[in-house]
Amino acid sequence: MGNPIASSRFRFPPGGDDPDFPVPELPVPGVPFPGRPPSPGRPDPGPVPPTRVWLDPSGGWQDRLFERLLERRIVLASGLLDEAAATRLSAQLLTLDAEGDGPIRLELQNLRSELPAALTLMGVLDVVRAEIQVFAGGDTGGPSLGLLASCPRRLAYPNASFTLSEPRMRFSGTATAVSAHERQARRMVDSLVYRIAEATGREADDIREDMRHGRVLTVAEAIGYGLIHDRATKPA
Repeated sequence: MGNPIASSRFRFPPGGDDPDFPVPELPVPGVPFPGRPPSPGRPDPGPVPPTRVWLDPSGGWQDRLFERLLERRIVLASGLLDEAAATRLSAQLLTLDAEGDGPIRLELQNLRSELPAALTLMGVLDVVRAEIQVFAGGDTGGPSLGLLASCPRRLAYPNASFTLSEPRMRFSGTATAVSAHERQARRMVDSLVYRIAEATGREADDIREDMRHGRVLTVAEAIGYGLIHDRATKPA
């Protein structure tokens, strides 16, 4: 004889309407649960998508931020400085110089630069009449040190670092063209070395030697080296 419990209590008819053991009902998205009144005009929202809490880079906030900085005569340079970025930065500096005689604050944040772009901006800094106060943050190295050395007042944030390294350049073409590029590159490197040597009061050969070894300076070492004047502090 079969088990009466197995044959009656746990036997589910097709409709699931066993009075002793009803089949539980599961909620269906979009369908109101039994006993809950429907909400007209308010469908089930479904799963909540992930939300971005930071600002959208395509929202134009960077342009508005840079405009507000320029109104306060602050110019920000960060990332890689190529020819296009050097052109924009030069235009900002020349515009501020033409608009007033007040000092200009130049922020260098983790700046890396191509050698031609650095030399272009160094030439602009030489002719700007307004006083340039440069603040270095993050790691500043390579040709971007020429920008730092071209400013009469040089400060650094407490955790900044400075890397003396040789510029990297690549040439292609015929042997004559490569040779001409190499001569031009040597003159460009000489301009960078002499500018750093003039700012620090050191011999050019010492600068070249430190660049060959990739010497890294902390803020305190950079002050002793003559690369910067002082550490940035909170305004009174």
